[in-house]
Amino acid sequence: MLSAITRSEDLKAIDGKTFDLIVIGGGITGAGIALDAATRGLSVAVFEKQDFAQGTSSRSTKLVHGGLRYLEHLEFGIVRAVGRERKIVHNNAMHIVLPEKMILPIIEGGSLGEFTTNIALKLYDFLADVKKTEQRKMLTKEEVIKAEPLLESDFLKGGAMYYEYKTDDSRLTIEIAKKAVEYGAKMFNYAEVDDFLYEQDFKINGVKVKDRLNENEISVFGKYVVNATGIWVDKMRKKDDEKAPQRLHITKGIHIVVPKTKLPLKHSIYFDTGDNRMVFAVPRFDVVYIGTTDTNYSDNYENPTIEKADIEYLINAVNTISPKAKLKIEDVQSAWSGLRPLIQEEGKSPSELSRKDEIFYSDSGLISIAGGKLTGYRLMAKKIIEIIRKRMKIEYNRELCDCKTRTIKLSGGEFDFEYSLINLIQFADQKYDEVKQLGISIGDFKKLFYRYGKNIDLVINKAFDFYNELKNYRLAWIYAEVFYTVNYEAVSKISDFFIRRTGMIHFFIHDIAPMIQDVADYMQKLFNWTSEFKEQEIEKFKQELEKASNFDI
Repeated sequence: MLSAITRSEDLKAIDGKTFDLIVIGGGITGAGIALDAATRGLSVAVFEKQDFAQGTSSRSTKLVHGGLRYLEHLEFGIVRAVGRERKIVHNNAMHIVLPEKMILPIIEGGSLGEFTTNIALKLYDFLADVKKTEQRKMLTKEEVIKAEPLLESDFLKGGAMYYEYKTDDSRLTIEIAKKAVEYGAKMFNYAEVDDFLYEQDFKINGVKVKDRLNENEISVFGKYVVNATGIWVDKMRKKDDEKAPQRLHITKGIHIVVPKTKLPLKHSIYFDTGDNRMVFAVPRFDVVYIGTTDTNYSDNYENPTIEKADIEYLINAVNTISPKAKLKIEDVQSAWSGLRPLIQEEGKSPSELSRKDEIFYSDSGLISIAGGKLTGYRLMAKKIIEIIRKRMKIEYNRELCDCKTRTIKLSGGEFDFEYSLINLIQFADQKYDEVKQLGISIGDFKKLFYRYGKNIDLVINKAFDFYNELKNYRLAWIYAEVFYTVNYEAVSKISDFFIRRTGMIHFFIHDIAPMIQDVADYMQKLFNWTSEFKEQEIEKFKQELEKASNFDI
């Protein structure tokens, strides 16, 4: 259990302990490293100064994809590696990584022509080892319009249909973290590494950690220390060595969310913006999210800004590819802004920078990894653990030497059937039949199911318990979900729940207001908060809500 209730005591309990590996950073890269290490029998501790996935790992385009546009920059290795990883990530977390049909419209004057698109997608199918049922299909103009009427325009020439995979990035991260904990990893959010510990030869042998929830400090020792802090990698390297050169180029991308009634897409689309960029528009439940921009950034890393100009850029891009859309800035109901830790390359624009990952070595022994894509998290983790395995100089041992994460089902994904959409829907329907007497609609239940997967049973059991106690259907489900996320997913703050564990702040924002007080009341009971502290937590979350939903219009 990744429990917030016992979190502070669990953190105190490892004061002075020694681990094989310490990982700094609780995004998808750090969580992936922890899982690989733990499944090979290494003892590992992970420290994240914010909530898990609070940085880049909850602010992406939420797609497990092979990076089709990287073919343009001839990055065949990246496309091949992460393209093939899509299938693995999907197989291991089928409840939150689902196939998504994409339409790529070809327009007059666009950067992609019919011939080049056909060749690129054919190469993509080959490199990514795409199964036959999901391979590209070229479409005539009439076929594109029939499949997606919103794309009808005078400049539409034709298009293509291909597949990617849709996910929830922050939930994918937490499912990896939970599975790592099952294998013995120690993982802590709101635990900031504020200094390194060194041996007499100036080699790192541990870290000082501050509990950001109560200000306690501990020291933890590690045979190896990995810096997987994403956009903070350079800052952490300079904490170890103030002369460490800058290796990262930070860029910002924003996404906007509009009601599906304002943009009634039938399929996801991946379209040319006319300025050598490509943008996604992806339907999700009753909304469509659109992104992303790509601009240089050097401001506040913890709270990247959302500018009106960025929102207008995406709205104009949609209205250009779909003249029928007529989106306005007033239609945007929420937005998020994320930062990318790209590897610095002189003379290149943000969109031209490679999405490859890179490992940096410090004289102190600190190992840092940055760059990469959400889809390739498992390969990045494998690369790090292979380095550590070789440095440990242990004789060949199958338990330590063989990477096991290729076939390990993530938390919530441990179904006993092979994936098919029919099988998944039937399983969800069967679960709904077990709980429909608890007053929940099929739509609301499926939101829960595609959040928690096989772990839905734990939520269901608590919902029955709460209903028997309270005789209130609505509160039973709210309390059950809060109970689960606090006790199994390290939710410590109201914002953890509404932003990263449920995604409600972006995809179900209108459901939040009636729930805030109930969520706060039950969290107060679980954590024994004072009334004053509870009100402070509510106010902090409302500030997050304001930032995500109110723009200078």
